[in-house]
Amino acid sequence: MDKLLITGGRTLSGSLRVSGAKNSALKILAGTLLTDEAVSIGNVPHLHDVTTMIELLGCLGAEVVVDEKMRVEVAARELNSLKAPYELVKTMRASFVVLGPLLARFGRAEVSLPGGCAIGARPVDQHLKGLAALGADIEVEEGYVRASRQGRLTGADITFDLVTVGGTENILMAATLAEGITRIHNAAREPEIVDLANFLNAMGARVSGQGTDTIMVEGVERLHGCSFDVMPDRVEAGTYLIAAAATGGSVRLTDAAPGTLGAVLEKLEQSGASVERTETTLSLDMHGRRPRAVDIETDVYPGFPTDMQAQYLAMNAVAEGTSRVTETIFENRFMHVQEINRLGARIELQNASTAIVHGVERLKAAPVMATDLRASFSLVVAALVAEGTTLIDRIYHIDRGYETIEEKLSLLGADVQRVR
Repeated sequence: MDKLLITGGRTLSGSLRVSGAKNSALKILAGTLLTDEAVSIGNVPHLHDVTTMIELLGCLGAEVVVDEKMRVEVAARELNSLKAPYELVKTMRASFVVLGPLLARFGRAEVSLPGGCAIGARPVDQHLKGLAALGADIEVEEGYVRASRQGRLTGADITFDLVTVGGTENILMAATLAEGITRIHNAAREPEIVDLANFLNAMGARVSGQGTDTIMVEGVERLHGCSFDVMPDRVEAGTYLIAAAATGGSVRLTDAAPGTLGAVLEKLEQSGASVERTETTLSLDMHGRRPRAVDIETDVYPGFPTDMQAQYLAMNAVAEGTSRVTETIFENRFMHVQEINRLGARIELQNASTAIVHGVERLKAAPVMATDLRASFSLVVAALVAEGTTLIDRIYHIDRGYETIEEKLSLLGADVQRVR
């Protein structure tokens, strides 16, 4: 099993290109099931989760071709299976969103209940509620969701009980082929939702309101093929900005989408960073200074993203002052705290949703273990500022969401090696 060896104490400085967004690419790949024509997707990140989704599409019978630049062409002309098996879905929660496209196009689907990171309960009841409102018959048996419908789904007004990104995506895709108009109320507003809607519209769908809390979908009889490029990954961009800030360094990101990072950039500026933006670039400079401690509280978009909570907490661990980090999206998302404390941090868990971080001047290397995707990179941030060489175990979590991490960190001057 691969591990990372990081010798800390170096100031990160340099330029990086931001990869395509994992959380967008996975759902767009699922959306290719909505048409029998070939679809070409560019700017797809080379990640383990993407490989899993491609494997799932192939398992269903879609023809998938990937070129050397990670442009993925999918032709789901005639599928030989409408079942997404446990063996694949258990490893990646995002694969559950094939349910909506399969049901909408073929009238039935069987998808395993999802797995993914161990960061607390993330039920799919809102997905099923929405599909039932569109006229699907839903059964949950032996760990599988079985959905069916005679004829086309029927448009409906659907109000989620809570904001759900995956639920919004599943219903949005299903509604594109439904008869009539669907309105999704209390919809997620994430940029990845907007990217998915733009992709669906490129296929001939009629989606409007994406990026607001009410999305309207006017169903069409069929969708066609298209060529589409995935948006930049805002989580990767924010993560490298935080890593550079923690070391007192500077970084310039190209092919970025600064407009999707408002809450994160605001917090970084409060921490003492100078931030400059253009339409597609982001530059951060700490001028060699230690960051200031800043309170953060996660929230649904456009609030501070839960997927960057762990990284910011790690930076706060070496910041001047004391900060409060509050997690409101998922329970059990402070598993990284114990590992960062092994490096000499002073972080107290006040309760299941709040951590008090007393910033210290320096951390010291120690062996640590990754626990979930984003928490894994919090250990990288801590290791970059720690004295000595830190060994991070179980980095397969990192490989699920960050493309060529050792290469990108090395470009910024970090001393990092992948070892077995």
